[in-house]
Amino acid sequence: MYYDYTRPSYDGQLIRQIEKAIDGEYTAILCYEHMAKLAPDEKQRDRILEIRKDEIRHFHTFSHLYVTLTGNHPKPQMTEKCPDTYREAVQSAFKDEQETVDFYLEISDSARDPYIKEAFRRAAADEQNHAVWFLSFLTQH
Repeated sequence: MYYDYTRPSYDGQLIRQIEKAIDGEYTAILCYEHMAKLAPDEKQRDRILEIRKDEIRHFHTFSHLYVTLTGNHPKPQMTEKCPDTYREAVQSAFKDEQETVDFYLEISDSARDPYIKEAFRRAAADEQNHAVWFLSFLTQH
């Protein structure tokens, strides 16, 4: 555990961005669980659950960063309601994943710490891959 006198100083913007990322991942974890239950077939359900595993990994990575930087545990919150229908859920997920790619790349580009840079760069790549899967689900119907 880091003590306050050894913890590097980071600007509030990075902390707020990490908090937003944590909330986004938390929301995705819950909504993708709901979406998986609505999936029309086992193949799509399994893929959504695989994507959800990535979101859980991102959530843990960003939470660890938050604790390391602040000494506090994050208090994740849902940022939006999960859509009720499968098609709406997939459309929402596709849009969110695309926006998240840009957000994570912005954080990666501005971060000074190599670990933070790489964590967000890797998460951005995962999010882009997720968007492709959600787009493929939209074109199947």
